[in-house]
Amino acid sequence: DGVTEVLAHRRESLRDKFVEVPCSEDYDSHKRFEGCTPRKCGRGVTDAVITREEAERIRRIAERGLSLGGSDGGASILDLHSGALSLGKHFVNLYRYFGDKIRDIFTEEDFALYRDVRQRIQQRIAQAFGVSSASMYLTKPTFFSRINNTEAKTTHDEYWHPHVDKVTYGSFDYTSLLYLSDYTEDFGGGRFVFMDAGSNKTIEPRAGRVSFFTSGSENLHRVEKVHWGTRYAITISFTCNPDHGIGDPVLM
Repeated sequence: DGVTEVLAHRRESLRDKFVEVPCSEDYDSHKRFEGCTPRKCGRGVTDAVITREEAERIRRIAERGLSLGGSDGGASILDLHSGALSLGKHFVNLYRYFGDKIRDIFTEEDFALYRDVRQRIQQRIAQAFGVSSASMYLTKPTFFSRINNTEAKTTHDEYWHPHVDKVTYGSFDYTSLLYLSDYTEDFGGGRFVFMDAGSNKTIEPRAGRVSFFTSGSENLHRVEKVHWGTRYAITISFTCNPDHGIGDPVLM
C-alpha cells in the first residue's frame, strides 16, 4: 500500500487543513465554467463547520431512513433527493414505496438541517478553492452511506475499490464527505484513503468532520474495508454546470 501519512487523526480537532495538489486533465474534457471549474486543486479537512451534535442529529436521520431497508451486503445507501434506498440486493424509491408513511419517519426540521449543513459545506469549499459559492450547484448522487463488515452480495456492496469521482459521475467538480461516526470507537477499518504515487494519505473519520476535495484524478481514493462496527457518512457533491444541478431534497 506504500507509505501511509495520516492527514487527520480522529482524536485531533482541526480548524482547517488544506493540501494543494496539481490539477489533473480531467476537467479539460468538460465544459469549463469561469469562477467555478477548478484551477486550484487539492483536499481539505475541517472539524469547525459542523458540530458533533449536528452530526449526531444527521446520523439519526440516516438511521431512521435506513431502518426501512438496507442492503444484504455491507454497504447501504439512502438518497433523500432521488429517494433511492438499498433494499436487499436492489434499490427502491423510498417515496413511492412507503408513500405517506414517510412523514412518520422524517420531519421538515430534518430536511432544513440537511439544507443548512449543505450550504455551510458549500461555502467552506468555495472559500478553500477561491471560487464563487453561488456558481456551485448541488449534484447527484448525494447520499447517506452505512457500512458494516457483512460480506458483499452485489457489486454495489463493493465500496472499497479505488475510483475517481469525476470519471465515475462526470458532473462532480467538488466532493465532500461529512462523517457521522467515529473511527476506532464506532467502527474499525473504514478510513478514507487518498492514493498518491508512492504513498497513501488517510483521513480518520470523526463525527462532524468534513473532508472535501476536487473530484478529478488528482484525488484518486478509496475507503478501507470496515472490520467491525458501523460507519455512517454522507456524500454531498457539487458541480459547476447548472445543467447538472439539483435542488435540495424536500419532504414529499
